[in-house]
Amino acid sequence: MLRRLISASIAGAVANRTYRAIGQGPTAERWSRTNHRGEAVTLAEGPALAAGSLAGLLLAPRTSRGLKSAALVGVGGASALGALDDLTGATDVKGLRGHLGALREGQVTTGSLKLFGLAATGLVAGGMARRGRGGLIDAVLAGGVVAGSANLANLFDLRPGRTAKVFLMSSSAPLLTGSSSRWRSFGDVLAPASGASAALLGEDLAERSMMGDTGANALGAAWGVGAAASMTRTGLAATLLGLGALTLLSERVSFSEVIERTVALRYVDGLGRRPS
Repeated sequence: MLRRLISASIAGAVANRTYRAIGQGPTAERWSRTNHRGEAVTLAEGPALAAGSLAGLLLAPRTSRGLKSAALVGVGGASALGALDDLTGATDVKGLRGHLGALREGQVTTGSLKLFGLAATGLVAGGMARRGRGGLIDAVLAGGVVAGSANLANLFDLRPGRTAKVFLMSSSAPLLTGSSSRWRSFGDVLAPASGASAALLGEDLAERSMMGDTGANALGAAWGVGAAASMTRTGLAATLLGLGALTLLSERVSFSEVIERTVALRYVDGLGRRPS
């Protein structure tokens, strides 16, 4: 547990410093956006979260080199693809169906590039995380979980703090699991991302910043790599099935509407947020 606290603290410190540097630096305007209230916010939270997570992974004590490498590829690749979409992506094409539809018409969007890029980096990171276990089938399942988790995390990023809350709640059990458990690798990968996310959550909830694709993809990929390194083949298959079902469901059902109609979910979703 101590080494996870160390890596989370490193990640939180780096995330905070990166956030301030981008928000007050020469590229600040490039990361500026207007939110649903018509107020200026910054997307600097995303690259800051990714930088903190990567720094925490690199400097995490007593974490195997193979696990670090898998996490660095997964989180680094997913956040880079997210940054491409944040900085250059068009907003008139949305969702899996929209990007694939545009691709069928010969229009290559940054969203479609991100989808295929996530699949590729997910397969590499997943294969590295499963090295020596299960062969090709496990590698493909693990890659699907890494890519699917990164994509799903982005689908929750529609309200302040929502993606961070989903990530932190879904990470709580692996993070608190004892070091002798088979879930050890899961918690080791999640600790840096959790530290970076917690450090920036206040800025997100106060609507001074947005996580964007860069940050959401990084959090989702971290969760996916942790799962890939720890789960059995059956667990990976079930997780991939669930991720696929939720992704397809998002094309027809609004997650925000479901949350608003469910008392418990609405309460948790609104914690710490400014009134509408």
